[in-house]
Amino acid sequence: MPIKDIHEFITELENNGELKRVKTEVDSNLEIAEILRREMYSKGSAILFENVKGYDMPVLGNAFGSMKRLEIGLEMTDFTEIGQRIVDMTKMDIPSGFLNKIKKLPELSKMASSFPKTETSGPVTEITSTDASFDDLPILKSWPNDAGRFITLGLVATKHPETGIRNLGVYRMQVIDKTHVLMHWQKHKRGAHHGDISKDRGEKIPVAIIIGGEPATIFSSIAPVPEGLDKYLFAGITRKEGIKTVKCKTIDLDVPANAEIVLEGYVDPEDIRDEGPFGDHTGYYTPAEPFPTFTLTGIMRRKDPIYITTVVGKPILEDAYIGKVIERSFLPLIRMLHPEIVDYSMPAAGWFQGLAIISIKKRYPGQAKKVMMGLWGMGQLSLTKTFVVVDDDINVHDMNDVIWAITTRADAARDTIIINNTPTDTLDPASPLVNLGSKMGIDATQKTKEDGYEREVQQLVKVDDETKNLVDSKWSDYGL
Repeated sequence: MPIKDIHEFITELENNGELKRVKTEVDSNLEIAEILRREMYSKGSAILFENVKGYDMPVLGNAFGSMKRLEIGLEMTDFTEIGQRIVDMTKMDIPSGFLNKIKKLPELSKMASSFPKTETSGPVTEITSTDASFDDLPILKSWPNDAGRFITLGLVATKHPETGIRNLGVYRMQVIDKTHVLMHWQKHKRGAHHGDISKDRGEKIPVAIIIGGEPATIFSSIAPVPEGLDKYLFAGITRKEGIKTVKCKTIDLDVPANAEIVLEGYVDPEDIRDEGPFGDHTGYYTPAEPFPTFTLTGIMRRKDPIYITTVVGKPILEDAYIGKVIERSFLPLIRMLHPEIVDYSMPAAGWFQGLAIISIKKRYPGQAKKVMMGLWGMGQLSLTKTFVVVDDDINVHDMNDVIWAITTRADAARDTIIINNTPTDTLDPASPLVNLGSKMGIDATQKTKEDGYEREVQQLVKVDDETKNLVDSKWSDYGL
């Protein structure tokens, strides 16, 4: 059975030696964040703080801060399974004949089992109130020059005002007072798009902030799924079983029934205030910028909720591991659209929007640039600053191999392209304008005469088969 909530996840982490409990009193103002960062930088454990100053609610951090913890939470070791399930669904024909129907029933039932299931109640409905306050939650201040306390792992639920397709996104939120936070949904994100549609209609948009839930739902909220795919369905595809949902009390939204806390309210597109600064995953403070305001109208929560949070800063911290799982899980989808792609890597040090390395099975001249252009037109990959394309004999996860390819197969003038005035990540500290900058592509594939390479392609140095087999057969005799 898939892990159903944060409480069960904590038990599994502890059973696998991946969680530490801190019983000493700790402060949500700076202290907890510094502990979490130190533990992450030393590749340490998830931490459950059981004695938070001024609160009777424990705080969980670094819960997804290792590949092992993500394997436990998502109950798999090969994360490409997630994307492959979606690819398989897109290839599934709806059967017309009775015999075909019988043959396809197992596939259809698998798809149906991934859809969310509406319940009348759940753990998160144990306590409900319209007298809610952000002051009741142990929300962290992470860095000394942050503008205040920020919710950093709240799953922001919205639905498309016209199609009703549901979205979950993780956007930081700065606490202003007891009932207001600033919603930092960047203009490229789906939540912001839903907000813009509501603004054009002259409406406020209902929003729920979800704290905790199934690990698959938390992962799904961060994953940049294809446009039009309901995030609740994606969570079910990830965990191979549909999640349970309940209706909010003060707004028209469904939320995961197994969440710890749900903060209900709305975002007013006309109520704009300066949000930030905030110490972000680029390793820099992002400056204050205008964002819309969320107003709290009600709360649902468990009797014994756990507040789950994350801290960000210069890599490598918890978000790097989540990013790596996203990278692996979306490889089958990228291959479906660009079949020449063999593998890709988005190194954590490049905060996942800064650099991507792609290996291809090259068949014709200019193919590397074709792949770059295609990927720059795909969802969140459109914000990636730098692409390096290499041949399929290069290991994209080995920077030494990648650097060797760049320095032996790329000519700076011939193989580097610069594209000006393109969309950039809002958090990019180097772009000349917010949300607008340039991109660079490096074609580090081997060039041939078809590419205009007039020299003879130099021969790679490699061992002959006879010597290789001889040394393989005698290796244990060498005493090495």
